[in-house]
Amino acid sequence: MSEYLQQTECETDSIKHNGVIRTMDKDKYYVSIVAQSACVSCSVKGACNVTEIKEETVEVVKGKNDKYKIGDRVEILMEKSLGTKAVFLGYILPFILLFLMLIIGLSIFDEEGIAGLLALGILIPYYFALYYLRGRLNNTFVFRIR
Repeated sequence: MSEYLQQTECETDSIKHNGVIRTMDKDKYYVSIVAQSACVSCSVKGACNVTEIKEETVEVVKGKNDKYKIGDRVEILMEKSLGTKAVFLGYILPFILLFLMLIIGLSIFDEEGIAGLLALGILIPYYFALYYLRGRLNNTFVFRIR
């Protein structure tokens, strides 16, 4: 079994996407990938009309020895652990903050509406903090070309 994995060069710790280099500058490639929802591979996708396919552009930092040009087909990789981190920062942590602030608001105020607004209000500084740290996050969430 391990011989098969070595022959196919399967990397279980990374997320792969095929793409095409659309543009480039001196230190980055801009790779266009097709993002598909899970519905695309569903056998009854025609019956529910929920299929979603969209094209996204991903920035990939150039390597020292990279000699790709516009129009080249490439495979880009990202570590799976970074996907987990993105889900945590984008969904789980805001939900925890919202839930905790709702509990705190309900214990302080008798009004449920005020507690709800306070809980929603905590998300404003959270997302401003994410926006402020976007440069650091861009350095964390890095794609590479294989």
